[in-house]
Amino acid sequence: MAKSKTVPMRTCIACREMKPKKEMLRIVKTADGEIFADPTGKAAGRGAYICTAAECQKKLGDKKLLHKAFAANVSENVYRGVEEQFAEK
Repeated sequence: MAKSKTVPMRTCIACREMKPKKEMLRIVKTADGEIFADPTGKAAGRGAYICTAAECQKKLGDKKLLHKAFAANVSENVYRGVEEQFAEK
């Protein structure tokens, strides 16, 4: 009997829904405090995930959700970088 692969699931920080990891964008905070969008999903550091829904993208910036996810002040440049990653998808 063949084992079926389990799909890794992650929670969106905006809508709090569990979705497949591949459908989401990872934002990472490295050990030295740098925060950036990680389209590969493989960068070392603490990750937060956001789904591709337009309302989640809007909520991310409006409610400054990365501040909460990483317990740090996050610059507007990081939020703009995340928006650019969504534009490329």
